[in-house]
Amino acid sequence: MNYIAGNYDVAVIGAGHAGIEAAFAASRLGVKTAIFTINMDAVGNCPCNPSIGGTAKGHLVREIDALGGEMGKTADKALLQMRMLNLGKGPAVHSLRAQIDRRKYQDIMKHKLELQHNLELRQAEIVKIEKTEDGFMLESRTHAQYFTKKVIIATGTYLGGKIFIGDVSYEGGPDGMFAATELTKSLVSLGLPLRRFKTGTPARVLKSSIDFSELEAQHGDEPPQHFSFETEEELENKVVCHISWTNENTKKVILDNIHLSPLYSGMIEGVGPRYCPSLEDKIVRFKDKERHQLFIEPCGLDTEEMYLQGMSSSLPEGVQSAFYKTIKGLENAVIMRPAYAIEYDCVDPTSMEATLEFKDIRGLYGAGQFNGSSGYEEAAAQGLVAGINAARAVKGESKFILDRSGSYIGTLIDDLVTKGSNEPYRMMTSRSEYRLLLRQDNADERLTPTGYEIGLISEERWQKYLAKTEAKEKELKRLKSTTLSPTDELNNILVSRETSPVSSGVTLYDLLKRPQLSYKDLAEVDKERPQLEPIIIEQLQTEIKYEGYISKQKDRIEQVRRMSEKALPTDIDYREIAGLRLEAQEKLNKIKPLSVSQASRISGVSPADISVLIIWLSSRKGGK
Repeated sequence: MNYIAGNYDVAVIGAGHAGIEAAFAASRLGVKTAIFTINMDAVGNCPCNPSIGGTAKGHLVREIDALGGEMGKTADKALLQMRMLNLGKGPAVHSLRAQIDRRKYQDIMKHKLELQHNLELRQAEIVKIEKTEDGFMLESRTHAQYFTKKVIIATGTYLGGKIFIGDVSYEGGPDGMFAATELTKSLVSLGLPLRRFKTGTPARVLKSSIDFSELEAQHGDEPPQHFSFETEEELENKVVCHISWTNENTKKVILDNIHLSPLYSGMIEGVGPRYCPSLEDKIVRFKDKERHQLFIEPCGLDTEEMYLQGMSSSLPEGVQSAFYKTIKGLENAVIMRPAYAIEYDCVDPTSMEATLEFKDIRGLYGAGQFNGSSGYEEAAAQGLVAGINAARAVKGESKFILDRSGSYIGTLIDDLVTKGSNEPYRMMTSRSEYRLLLRQDNADERLTPTGYEIGLISEERWQKYLAKTEAKEKELKRLKSTTLSPTDELNNILVSRETSPVSSGVTLYDLLKRPQLSYKDLAEVDKERPQLEPIIIEQLQTEIKYEGYISKQKDRIEQVRRMSEKALPTDIDYREIAGLRLEAQEKLNKIKPLSVSQASRISGVSPADISVLIIWLSSRKGGK
């Protein structure tokens, strides 16, 4: 007789960054949830970079936080060093990046899961998923059975994981964990379109074996900003990172041994991330480049392991040691963990809806690297959306879909389910048509009302948000209504900032439109200004200086929204629409877009095809 080990509304397979956000979202929305992990010690692990955020990724973290997710709050708690990237460019691409204590991050996340109401954290390798009449049956390697209404697959790089170091390969997950080798068969039997991707990580080296006197120091920003809009305590930079460079000797060692790389010997079949290549891949692809930058970063306060960002490799360990020692500061480097590549199974995300539910298997969702993305932040964003949708489906509520014009999360998911990806997908600011509106500083304004409406933002946080919004609007009105006289004091400030003096009264608002002036610059002549949070000042400055551009993007969004309102039925057979090209018919039948706007972003669907669709829709509504 089989005893049931658990009955749930939502079951999450995998407790990495995607699984964690999915489990928190589902349980906090009031449904009974379980999250399964192969090993409790792998919960919330950061097997590659010990960091959160970065270019465009920092935007995702802020958006996750604005919707009620956990990643930003935990990154703030585990902070080692915070930096704002791309400050030399416009505000649209400013992105926070936190160097974190990876073990502290794990401990915090695991403990939060353990304390979460409606959630059970269980160590079990799920090896089978079977569809039942009212949901799914999950079976573990130890033959325990669990029944659930909805399932979210968030297996990361564990699913079919295979490690490569030189000519050695073996089944395995990240950080020496074992792989999930049996579940793939069950997913294939369910009909999921699986494929193989690949990623990798650098070696970790012993801190005392590094000569830091030879390296360029990289300090954090002062004062450090926080990821979470809820973080109130002052953050502290606790460590210094360092920079070094490869050289011609590094290149020679790698090229002399390139035949030993599984990337070039044909051992690795999976497709790797174009925007995060291994060092040997960079050397081969960019032979004319004299050097490549690397960052030497601490993994935590209570460990001597140092991470070598930019130096991932799958060459043999002896070759790794040789080329690391050609680099300034690493001449005596002692490898604690060798670099490796990992190949894993993932799914074609075009088989999903924008809710991240599979079109042909209702109740089954995917999130994170299982969906063909790369990165902790991309994974967490998808997990949050999958968790929300699974819980809402259990409760009989409407689908939760974020528009690409309102968030990077919406852009990420729309790209995956509409265009798909032939390599691990990485979020970049250039992927959004609306990046001036989708800044990280205004993520709360864009998404906190949504998070509150869904039920993931507390009443206390909502009231603080309303107070912040009111303070910003009040200050904006004051800046527009306050006129300064053309005094010597004001003109001295203007000239010192290399902008023209004034000969008549001018409002603070108009002064702040000048690119040379900041809110801080006018403090001496603006005696009535209130005390404001730095994030409010940042938002005000950006919105004032870029008012014209922002207005144009809003107009563009409205045009696209009007197109998006032209909904497409999901039961269309596009082969029956005269005038559509064969390729467009095939792609549209595969994706089943929900709107003309989504159809227009499908690779292989031309503007002429979109015109045919619009005409077809018009004639259909006219009863012809």
